[in-house]
Amino acid sequence: MTIPADLEAQILRYYHVEKWRTGTIARQLHVHPETVGRVLAQAGLPRIGAPRPPSKTDPYLPFIREMLARFPTLTASRLHAMAWERGYRGSKSRFRAVIACHRPRPPAEAYLRLRTLPGEQAQCDWGHFGHMTIGRARRPLMAFVMVLSFSRHIFLRFFLDARMENFLRGHLGAFAAWGGSPRVILYDNLRSAVLERQRDAIRFNPALLDFAKHYRYEPRPVAVARGNEKGRVERAIRFVRDAFFAARTFADLEDLNAQADAWCRGLAADRRCPEDQSRSVGEVFAEEAPLLLKQPDNPYPVLEQVAVKAGKTPYVRFDQNDYSVPHTHVRRTLIVLADTDRLRIVEAGEIIASHPRSYDKGQQIEEPAHVAALVAWKRQAHRHRATDRLALAAPASRTLLVRAAEHGHNLGTITAALVRLLERYGASQLDAAIIEALDRNVPHPNAVRLALERRREDRRQAPPVALTLPAHVRARDKAVQPHSLDTYDQLKKVGHDEP
Repeated sequence: MTIPADLEAQILRYYHVEKWRTGTIARQLHVHPETVGRVLAQAGLPRIGAPRPPSKTDPYLPFIREMLARFPTLTASRLHAMAWERGYRGSKSRFRAVIACHRPRPPAEAYLRLRTLPGEQAQCDWGHFGHMTIGRARRPLMAFVMVLSFSRHIFLRFFLDARMENFLRGHLGAFAAWGGSPRVILYDNLRSAVLERQRDAIRFNPALLDFAKHYRYEPRPVAVARGNEKGRVERAIRFVRDAFFAARTFADLEDLNAQADAWCRGLAADRRCPEDQSRSVGEVFAEEAPLLLKQPDNPYPVLEQVAVKAGKTPYVRFDQNDYSVPHTHVRRTLIVLADTDRLRIVEAGEIIASHPRSYDKGQQIEEPAHVAALVAWKRQAHRHRATDRLALAAPASRTLLVRAAEHGHNLGTITAALVRLLERYGASQLDAAIIEALDRNVPHPNAVRLALERRREDRRQAPPVALTLPAHVRARDKAVQPHSLDTYDQLKKVGHDEP
């Protein structure tokens, strides 16, 4: 385990200047005595005080140094097993401390300062800035940051996820803000840029390649574990955290992005340029902007395209919310095309629904026309079922409905009235009464009702009773089982037996 440089300096000073013992240093600095011994051994300075007693590892030091010279990354547990086979019988913890003192340290690597030409290169990456609560949804707040390597001009845009579509929208926003695009953009090995990498063999994300082809720039991933190659965007993200996002308040995502745009054009552009301290970032960017690649006339379309399934109800689920569709498209697979503000539902290239996009959770976004059409269709289907029933029971009802439609009567009301008469008088009587009403050229339920009543009186029959009673009336006719009175006789008998 490594320790801070200032603590290592204190250990060396107390040992060589103040002549403290190893145990005293460990107690006063609250570290383990083995840590103090390792620091002293790594310093390579002569030991002060009584000579160290011989250790069980001393005979094995040549073997340990030889193995570590040939295999610098060989683990201490494996070396201990090898020494154990050669006769070592000391503790494993002590052996580990000895290995830590003699393991060769990799040489410090020096890096060249990378310089680029104006308009040549930009670097971009995502930064995670916590979460944002929208209604019942808790969504990640992601910052897309792109910085021009020459002028260090920053573009900042916040999104509610790090999907590929938002990754490309960040590029579009940067190109629009700068008035052009760089010739090369450096990417970290994130999934939005690189799908697979085996040494120098790289498989780019096809969507990113198509986007880069449209804007004619070269996507270039940095080497693995080489953060220095994109240090400009790493420092820019840290600068955004400290100088912009810290202690900032905002109403919603739109307000946050508006503040971010103002900050990029203001405070971030007014800071001193690291490459030329005599000028600001904005002044250097004014020199770089004319050298950027011009944008094509047709912008790249960025839409989230998702296949969704409409079930029995006229809704489709997208991004944790339900959106209505026409009832004629249930039980089908549809396509959702969504941008940041609105989504469109498409079938066979035709837009069948359009809704404002919601970032809440569990919401039901409806188009009133979809609901009204479904209600009307349900009512019409009910009327058709009643019409079919009438046609089978009383064939003359078809002619009556046609005549009623010619007179402009409400067919739904007429159908409901005829169905009630059918339930009360029966099919044969209703058909005969309808024929009589048609002969009199009065295609209306009232004429049919009068004919039914006249025919009933001619037969000297009692008025018919509705076959279906209201629920509260049917509840009164429930049979009640009387309670047996034998129990009362038994209670009376028991009472007489008592003294």
